[in-house]
Amino acid sequence: MSRQIKVLLASPRGFCAGVERAIEIVERALDLFGPPVYVRHEIVHNKHVVDSLREKGAVFVEEVDDIPEGANSIFSAHGVSDAVEDAARHRGLSVIDATCPLVSKVHKEGRNHAAKDRQVVLIGHAGHPEVEGTQGRIPGGVLLITTPQDVDTLEVRDPEKLAYVTQTTLSVDDTREVIDALKKRFPMIQGPDVKDICYATQNRQQAVRELARQVDLLLVVGASNSSNSNRLRDLGAEMGVPSYLIADALSLESEWLDGVVNVGITAGASAPEELVQGVITKLGDFGEVEIEPLIGTEENIVFKLPREITHPTIASGTGGS
Repeated sequence: MSRQIKVLLASPRGFCAGVERAIEIVERALDLFGPPVYVRHEIVHNKHVVDSLREKGAVFVEEVDDIPEGANSIFSAHGVSDAVEDAARHRGLSVIDATCPLVSKVHKEGRNHAAKDRQVVLIGHAGHPEVEGTQGRIPGGVLLITTPQDVDTLEVRDPEKLAYVTQTTLSVDDTREVIDALKKRFPMIQGPDVKDICYATQNRQQAVRELARQVDLLLVVGASNSSNSNRLRDLGAEMGVPSYLIADALSLESEWLDGVVNVGITAGASAPEELVQGVITKLGDFGEVEIEPLIGTEENIVFKLPREITHPTIASGTGGS
């Protein structure tokens, strides 16, 4: 008798509205202007997505200086600093900004606090593109912290003129602990409620919590450099379930399935659904697969595309953004 493997699928999983918007911006830019279209940094953190867009004519570069003068170019979903935007303008680049609107919201909040003479604390991970962009968007810079322990060593100008913002892809629980530590040490600190963290991050984490209660193994499909995918894997592990972050079906290890009956699968916000289906197909090599999609929060958010994409004739000739 064939081995039975039950696959429980998290809902929601995979692409969020910000990622869908960023990918659509690149694809439509290629249709409108023809290749090459230059993209600063990976448009989203997923090799399969990037490779697919590269095949269509997108050229991914690390810095604005790598883009030929006057070329059509795009900023990734993670956002960029003022300095990067200025550099693009100086090079005469025609820029379309694919920054996720929720990241842009964090930039705006930080700027508003700075305008009110509040020193801004950013909760996030050093070196992450989103964090680097946010650091460079807030006048006067930010104080970057990651853990509750970091709060103890913060040196601030004025404890009564302080605010915080957060990286959108952090764990809600991790963020709450840091915020609690900030409020305990600096009772006057201003900032968004923890509910204001990215909706997609919250929904995917809640779905993983539901999933982890019902499975023997958790597989998170996503890139190793994807912050939100790593958080999903961490949540499963914290709940006592063997949890692995895999790029695709080729990353699946047969020994992980020893003694496993129920397999939970989710995907980070930048992982396409085809990769999830590929993992399910691969599991079929080890037994007869039964699929059960879980019911979760329904996402119907759609972000507007930039005017350079929706009205290219109006936006052309503006000399960047």
